[in-house]
Amino acid sequence: MNADPTAAQVLQFRDLIAQRLGLQFDDTRLAQLARVLNLHAGGNSAAYLSMLGSASNSAEALHRLAADLTVTETYFYRNAEQIDAFVDLAMPSCWQAHLDGSPVRVLSAGCASGEEPYTLAIAVREAAGLGAHSLALRAVDANPAMLVKAARARYAAWSLRELPPEIQARWFVRDGEMQALKESVRRSVRFEQRNLAQDDEALWGAGRYDIVFCRNVLMYFTLEQVKAAVARIAASLVPGGYLFLGHAETLRGVSSDFHLCHSHATFYYQRRQLATAEEVAPAVPLTISTRALQGTPLDDFARWGEVIDRASQRIHALTATPLTAPPGEGKPAQPDLRHALMCLHKEQFEQTLTQINQLPPAYADDPDVLLLKAVSLSQSGALVLAQDVCQRLLARDELNAGAHYVKALCKEEEGACAEALECYRSAAYLDPGFALARLHIGLLERRMGDMAAARHDLAQALMLLQHEDPARLLLFGGGFPRSALIGLCQAELAAFGEEA
Repeated sequence: MNADPTAAQVLQFRDLIAQRLGLQFDDTRLAQLARVLNLHAGGNSAAYLSMLGSASNSAEALHRLAADLTVTETYFYRNAEQIDAFVDLAMPSCWQAHLDGSPVRVLSAGCASGEEPYTLAIAVREAAGLGAHSLALRAVDANPAMLVKAARARYAAWSLRELPPEIQARWFVRDGEMQALKESVRRSVRFEQRNLAQDDEALWGAGRYDIVFCRNVLMYFTLEQVKAAVARIAASLVPGGYLFLGHAETLRGVSSDFHLCHSHATFYYQRRQLATAEEVAPAVPLTISTRALQGTPLDDFARWGEVIDRASQRIHALTATPLTAPPGEGKPAQPDLRHALMCLHKEQFEQTLTQINQLPPAYADDPDVLLLKAVSLSQSGALVLAQDVCQRLLARDELNAGAHYVKALCKEEEGACAEALECYRSAAYLDPGFALARLHIGLLERRMGDMAAARHDLAQALMLLQHEDPARLLLFGGGFPRSALIGLCQAELAAFGEEA
């Protein structure tokens, strides 16, 4: 009689999956893991878990697990804006750098059933000035069943739903109820079975690729595995090479090896030119930000002192590389921003700046100090100075959502709506839970006449505001309580109904 796995064995199974495959599963998915464990263990969970923990005997079992634990649904020309950026910008840039005429080396990591790499192969053939000779494509996945399907290259209409009919006619031929990709495109992609969560010199050699697509893969990984995988990708890219992630994946708080790029209505990354550690500071996430004080009621003004005190305490806990004092120098490990935050809450901006300027000189370039200074300057009307401080912060950390947001406020105040919208979108992309950034996006879209987008973004902002961190509202809310911001969202959305 087969025995169901125990709760302890399911937790051990989850840990092994994280260690060996890099996949993360929260407590809401323990029942699913129990079913998968029972299926693969054949009633002997203890023996199966022991085998999974063995580096020498578990490779095939891990491959079968990957097939059952990951979502493999994809389609041709998915996120077409990124394909446009790849063809119009990344490929020409890399192709021009290959003075010897060698092809641009592209990796499709987590290629599933092949739609992504084949899309890239087709897109290059369709582009003027490129062609099949300009591209060398390598595609890898941990799921052997998907790789078999990719090599077969026969697809149903659902996989081709975003493919323009004229492109489909050029590169596919009917095969019964399926569409078969032409042999010339199939031959241009080399498929391999690889585990992205493991060190693999054959896959991640230094400077091996010009462009890497790793879309909707990192979202399954634990944070530690994400950082390790991105470090491997960074090392494998040539300086100036390009990285395309899924639209909901960012490198904020993960890596400082990349510049954030925005074109073709999409975000992607470019590998920094090689620099010394002194020239490139580590990535620093948005500081007084998400997760800091979830559940603290913003509108309870009697508790603002507690909010400010806890915000000051948490600000460095949310920073990837907190400033620490060298031994013996006698300065505090982190700046005390409580008084400055209190003045900001009271809209005493001059006093806030005075408090900041009185901090020890060692903190002049501290990211928390710079962000608070930029906010205070922007709210006091010193827009040029505020933008200068934002640029100092972004020079240290391009992925600082708060700096992009304050810069957007300044641009909007100056009437540069298109630039402001781009900066707000950068902030919202880098921090998808940033309610105020989403609110401003919706308001600007409405002002610029994009009503469908405005309605969508305002609805998102309304949802996000319900749970927005009070410390972030203190910093970025312009003195407005949560209730007022929610009321603004509701009024704007109601106006759409009146206009219909």
